[in-house]
Amino acid sequence: MATLNDIAVGAAINILSAFAFFIAFAILRIQPVNDRVYFPKWYLKGLRFSPLRGGAFINKFVNLDFRSYVRFLNWMPAALQMPEPELIDHAGLDSAVYLRIYLTGLKIFTPIAFLSFAIMAPVNWTNDTLKGSNLTYSDVDKLSISNIPIGSRRFWTHLVMAYAFTFWTCYILKKEYEKVASMRLHFLASEHRQPDQFTVLVRNVPPDPDESVSENVEHFFLVNHPDHYLTHQVVYNANKLSHLVNEKKKTQNWLDFYQLRFSRNESKRSMVKTGFLGLFGNRMDAIDFYTSEIERLSKEISFERDRISKNPKSVVPAAFVSFKTRWGAAVCAQTQQMRNPTIWLTERAPEPRDIYWDNLSIPYVSLAIRRLISGVAFFFLTFFFMIPIAFVQSLANIEGIEKAVPFLKPIIELNFMKYVIQGFLPGIALKIFLIFLPSILMLMSKFEGFNSISALERRSATRYYIFQFINVFLGSIITGTAFQQLDTFIHQSANKIPETIGVSIPMKATFFITYTMVDGWAGVAGEILRLKPLIIYHFKNFFLVKTEKDREEAMDPGSLGFNTGEPQIQLYFLLGLVYAVVTPVLLPFIIVFFALAYVVYRHQIINVYNQEYESAAAFWPDVHRRIITALVVSQLLLMGLLSTKEATQSTPLLITLPVLTIWFHFFCKGRYEPAFVTYPLQEAMMKDTLERAREPNLNLKGFLQNAYVHPVFKGEDDSDSDAATEDLKEEPAIVPTKRQSRRNTPLPSKQSGPLNPLLPEVDHDY
Repeated sequence: MATLNDIAVGAAINILSAFAFFIAFAILRIQPVNDRVYFPKWYLKGLRFSPLRGGAFINKFVNLDFRSYVRFLNWMPAALQMPEPELIDHAGLDSAVYLRIYLTGLKIFTPIAFLSFAIMAPVNWTNDTLKGSNLTYSDVDKLSISNIPIGSRRFWTHLVMAYAFTFWTCYILKKEYEKVASMRLHFLASEHRQPDQFTVLVRNVPPDPDESVSENVEHFFLVNHPDHYLTHQVVYNANKLSHLVNEKKKTQNWLDFYQLRFSRNESKRSMVKTGFLGLFGNRMDAIDFYTSEIERLSKEISFERDRISKNPKSVVPAAFVSFKTRWGAAVCAQTQQMRNPTIWLTERAPEPRDIYWDNLSIPYVSLAIRRLISGVAFFFLTFFFMIPIAFVQSLANIEGIEKAVPFLKPIIELNFMKYVIQGFLPGIALKIFLIFLPSILMLMSKFEGFNSISALERRSATRYYIFQFINVFLGSIITGTAFQQLDTFIHQSANKIPETIGVSIPMKATFFITYTMVDGWAGVAGEILRLKPLIIYHFKNFFLVKTEKDREEAMDPGSLGFNTGEPQIQLYFLLGLVYAVVTPVLLPFIIVFFALAYVVYRHQIINVYNQEYESAAAFWPDVHRRIITALVVSQLLLMGLLSTKEATQSTPLLITLPVLTIWFHFFCKGRYEPAFVTYPLQEAMMKDTLERAREPNLNLKGFLQNAYVHPVFKGEDDSDSDAATEDLKEEPAIVPTKRQSRRNTPLPSKQSGPLNPLLPEVDHDY
């Protein structure tokens, strides 16, 4: 069993690792040659210029101001100086609210830690239960609930603390939910005019044998939203075209690479193999090969664009419909359009850069089947991942390693190796296993058919959280302490499960302390170093960059990565809430993580990250829900643990806690969540009124005309791209219906002109 000395050594290793990352970062960030790697956001905003342009030659690459090396930690106070309103203007509401997750952790756990060490730690420590038993224990266990004798009245302390921690956590969650909801509404009210404010996404447009999808959409909205409909953009299945455009960009990069190489040494021309992955086939001059490939791809792109613009089957039964006012768009997005609730489905359109275009072509009727298949696949992924987790946890057991490989016993018995195996290896091995998981979960989310990047990331984050809860949390507890009894655990009754897990929790405190230090401390410190983007930037800068535009494209600012970052934060909420009453020694390590992560990610948001989209903090209900889940889990596990301690008088009183917590969740859901799901009509009307007063002659249709055109039709890859866009955007001068039941749109269309007075007006059945 690990002692406090082992934990101290492990902490020292991780602190030194984090400090080494900070020193490396401090040196690398002030070198002029790395300026675009560590401050890309300012370059993208046009507020920072390259230090390589002027001065002495050596000063272009190396910072010779030795005073800047002395102030190597000055980035920390600088990261905290920007006020939150300015941060929202600079980086967006998503980034600012994401940082509030770390602040919420600090607000919850800092008072809890003080209370735990002032009350819980003395209550647990001042017992001799473990000392008088035959069990192997450590100093950490003496600080846990395991050191309380069975049937002791001291369990009343744990009960009271459980209530206190629950009420405090709920209080903080309510204040944060209220604050974030207010921030979201204020952000939407003060945000500059955006296309998504006026636009809805219409799915499952019913087929009409007499009209095209475009005519059908315009006819429907002119009839049912005559005073507010403005224009629309049908959705094309351009997945193949998008693939060709991306392939051409990659080919162009290779051509630039070989042309740059040739310009540096014209006496030598590079050769490539034209077969699979460049490993097989005939050898050919690289520049000639990639030039011919670009010509071939350009022809295919032109042909595919022409096919899409002329083939009615390229149009999918979906469209982006824009309205004259935000109020009209909000009403349409939040109401049922037809008696049949499965057609003409409307929702608020994502902002243009948030759209995941590939999924818009998926038939709506297949989404339910896709999500069922994805759910089954996720179940098997989660279940079978227990096998490598069990192996990872066995690494924390020196006796198990010595039995498996007895010839390594002399090396393993060395004190240094013990510290490395128990204090560092388990956490880093588990981290390696988890590296590949987010990509798999994102593929599953894409398969399910979500139409925005933000929805994909939120779905992946939910799956990632469930996976970590089962495999990292429960898996570590079960396989690390009771793997031999796993079969019994699976077949036992449901009411015994909290007891089995609750008994194991105190015994795994050491592992989770190690995991927090490796993943939390050193992991966050490694994030600021940006080693991978640093290497890739200099590789591109040396081999591919010809112009300043190329140099800007070589920058990789990255983004927050909500699908991986937020579930990882939630794991620490879970650990903190579970161990607050059981083994409070874990809390300081979690507080250090939240504080360090807050400073590091604030710095990255200000100087580095460039968010792909802005959802106005739409993810906060998920954050709140997962913290509530962690709170309920901690209460159930404490009930299971106390039931094994024969605390018959205090245990029943814990039943009230989950009930109160769930009631609190539904209260917050009803009170605050609507602000994240719907757009208040009052807010929309106020913003429309102000805009009409300020800009009475605004050409809104011109503003929205090309907002929701597929990016491949906006690109500059081919000279005919603009012409293709115009073909796709061309609207008929008049939209007469071709149906036998009605001869024309019953209401005049500002897009189509007045109705033909010679045609009789007939009743419509929309």
